[in-house]
Amino acid sequence: MGIKSFQGVRKAIKKEFKAPILVEDYMTTKLVNFSPDQSILEVMEAFAKHHISGGPVLDSNGFLVGIISEADCMKQISESRYFNQPILDKSVERFMTKEVETIPHDISIFDAAGIFDKHNRRRLPVMKNGLLVGQISRKDIVIAALKLSGHNWK
Repeated sequence: MGIKSFQGVRKAIKKEFKAPILVEDYMTTKLVNFSPDQSILEVMEAFAKHHISGGPVLDSNGFLVGIISEADCMKQISESRYFNQPILDKSVERFMTKEVETIPHDISIFDAAGIFDKHNRRRLPVMKNGLLVGQISRKDIVIAALKLSGHNWK
């Protein structure tokens, strides 16, 4: 005779996905910020000192007005070489990227990966209620995906 179970009908257990998948869970919040009137030489020195390749440019009220990167600094270096002049004390505003793609803090890293793919950027400022709250890079997205690789997301 077979064994009977007296436990009754078991409920289906629904696995909940608890791993963090939002941009705000992986973004960098301690940023090196620059101002539009800061000299490009100061920016280059900050890049070397902090081992970074770019950062947000904020106005005097703390609002995002651009992004400055090593690529933008290359414009200055190239111009100074072309005109056979030393690197001058020109302002960030002249070289920064003013049309900045931003990303909301509460979207998933998967959506962020799509934005990175579409815009071909190395980093994106993260915004919450119109204010800069952090920055996320392609590397941050890759690290997040590696952390989530053991999970099944649907």
